[in-house]
Amino acid sequence: MVDVKPMNKDYQSSLISLLYQLADDDFILAYRGSEWLGLAPHIEEDVAFSSISQDTMGHAAMFYQLLSDLGEGDVDDLAHARPAKVRKNAILLEMVNGPGHYLSKPSYDWAFAVVRNYFYVQAKKVRMESLKNSSYDPLANAALKVNMELYYHLLHWKTWFVQLMQAGGEARKRMEDAIHRVWDDFAGVLSLGPLGKELATFKIIESENILKGKWKQSMKPVFDSVNLLMPEEFGTQSGDGRKGEHIKDLEDALLTLREVYQTDPAASW
Repeated sequence: MVDVKPMNKDYQSSLISLLYQLADDDFILAYRGSEWLGLAPHIEEDVAFSSISQDTMGHAAMFYQLLSDLGEGDVDDLAHARPAKVRKNAILLEMVNGPGHYLSKPSYDWAFAVVRNYFYVQAKKVRMESLKNSSYDPLANAALKVNMELYYHLLHWKTWFVQLMQAGGEARKRMEDAIHRVWDDFAGVLSLGPLGKELATFKIIESENILKGKWKQSMKPVFDSVNLLMPEEFGTQSGDGRKGEHIKDLEDALLTLREVYQTDPAASW
């Protein structure tokens, strides 16, 4: 348990709101990544994607621990016991990989996986770079640790993105379809939620507009390299996860994720 000094209530509320976003985003996307085990395009990708998903779940655990240190509850409870309606993850990240179930007749969309993960990891990288200068030292320290692993995650997904876009034919068509699909809900990933202005005022993280601008700036050369025009406006077609709006996909995922936990909630998982 970290000894947390008393802080301004508004500051603490803003900080907690961001930590839930960071933790819940990584938690659900790590699960979606784990569903690809045995289904990735080749065995090397199986190993690489599994490693990335494991890292991402580790990042979620770090952010849940920071929440626990602030008095939000037990880490396992925060990860497994909270209902979907209080989760703060972006809706895009909870969406299923495709039709079917990973244990029965899965028909997953690799293009969607590549685009969703690449766009998300780049957004996460932008956030971690900003958080290295956070006014909340424990979060700044966590960002430093997370950032070291993101270099490899980002390189992995960027490589897939560029190679599939440059492949032409059906591969490019599927990638372009996936880009449009991801873009329609990507505003939810870039959102800092209802307390975004306060987060910037307290210098916990840079403003939402600055972070969006940095994401676009980092992505534009990649779009240019594959001869694709970057769309202007991001969408929130499926709702705003930062406000607790979610789809059935999250409910179904949480049922699976908490299955073992619910056998003995008092145990340490």
